Amino acid sequence: MPAATPATQSEPARFFGALSEAAAAVEAPTSDGNSAVVLAKRPAVVRRVIGQQVPDDILHDKALNDAIAILPANYNFEIHKTLWRIRQAGARHVALQFPEGLLMYACIIADILESFGGVEETFVMGDVTFGACCIDDFSAAALGADFLVHYGHSCLVPVDVTSLPCQYVFVDIKMDLAHFVATVRHNFAAGTRLLLAGTIQFASSLQAAKRELAAEYPSILIPQARPLSPGEVLGCTAPVVEGEWDALVFLSDGRFHLEAIMMANPRLVAYRYDPYGRVLTREEYDHEGMRAARRSAIEKARGAQRWGLVLGTLGRQGNPRILHSLHTLLAASGRSFVTVLLSEVSPAKLAALAGERDAGGVEAWVQVACPRLSIDWGEEFLAPTLNPYEAFVALGEVPGWWEAGTDYPMDYYASDGGAWNSTYHRRKPRGEGQGGLPPGAAAALAARKAAAGAGGGGSGGSSAGPAG
Repeated sequence: MPAATPATQSEPARFFGALSEAAAAVEAPTSDGNSAVVLAKRPAVVRRVIGQQVPDDILHDKALNDAIAILPANYNFEIHKTLWRIRQAGARHVALQFPEGLLMYACIIADILESFGGVEETFVMGDVTFGACCIDDFSAAALGADFLVHYGHSCLVPVDVTSLPCQYVFVDIKMDLAHFVATVRHNFAAGTRLLLAGTIQFASSLQAAKRELAAEYPSILIPQARPLSPGEVLGCTAPVVEGEWDALVFLSDGRFHLEAIMMANPRLVAYRYDPYGRVLTREEYDHEGMRAARRSAIEKARGAQRWGLVLGTLGRQGNPRILHSLHTLLAASGRSFVTVLLSEVSPAKLAALAGERDAGGVEAWVQVACPRLSIDWGEEFLAPTLNPYEAFVALGEVPGWWEAGTDYPMDYYASDGGAWNSTYHRRKPRGEGQGGLPPGAAAALAARKAAAGAGGGGSGGSSAGPAG
């Protein structure tokens, strides 16, 4: 058995279909030799995709498999499936999109697709790709691509929404599972109530580890925030875990995704296992500092009369639906606003665009791009720079977490998230109040609005509508 790794302490960090009865009816012989229609027992429904199996001429092509062997053996780029999808689509111009950590394999994969898939032209899209929200089907289509393969992230933007046929390849990474399991056993006593989560690359390893550990840790759970896979956490979306748990063990090589689930569940004791360094560390987060900074920005923005709205243009980071909601809220509140499009949101860029506050410049910004920009870097901006949730709070549409007695929400792509979120998989809004509020938040919102009304109503200001 591999040697287990004892946990080490890290520094606290922040910013960084069923059959109908008619269809089930069959003819059965009777005792008089005739036949009668009877209802047959419904067969069990097998959830599978019919007719999508990769054919043998692709799976067992020796030259193809020799070419695939050049790629890392523990990285599953799903080359066979991709070639089959390209053949089915009849695609001849294929765009490939990678996160920075996988871009080094782009040329090898492009050569394979051109050599074995009948692809005439391959585009490697070199713009930065932070997540599945950055899927850039618009640019791919503008280049003349008729198929896009997006690597390293899960399907946040459904393939029936994108402007051309797309395939998501998670790039499942095989790791030293035995060492991970041994490390958990070494650091946590049998019976410890454990949560397992991580990034999408290690989703299958989480399931395998749970099976190995279940006998010794009967209270072991892989939480899920739909539509994400079980255990999957994004930088902006994480499951909220109910009940009492002793520890969270997070499987990833960095902190960014871990911080999301820590923000959503601030009372969890969190550990991170690095599958490359094979080290388990105790992780902490400056919840008080983050919340104080974000509350301060929200309260400053509440008094702003001139707003700037940023729609991110990096892939599909910017969601026009949220932008429209913000337009409506600002117009209804009598505030003026201007809308700008940016592929990169930075303090210097917004400072240059804002103009002078005393000369009618922007007093508060909302960036509809990445919620973590505001959370992680908000204190670097000269004017309050909010994400959509914080803007909804500042404009009085929902109460702040401190007013509702809840935790800071990390539900930007969750199917049951608040009205401020960017999901394409909308379920019935959670909770009892308007805008998909969590339980109790509606009452807090009503109380605050009543108090504002008793004080003479909202503040005056400029006329509604876009400025400039």
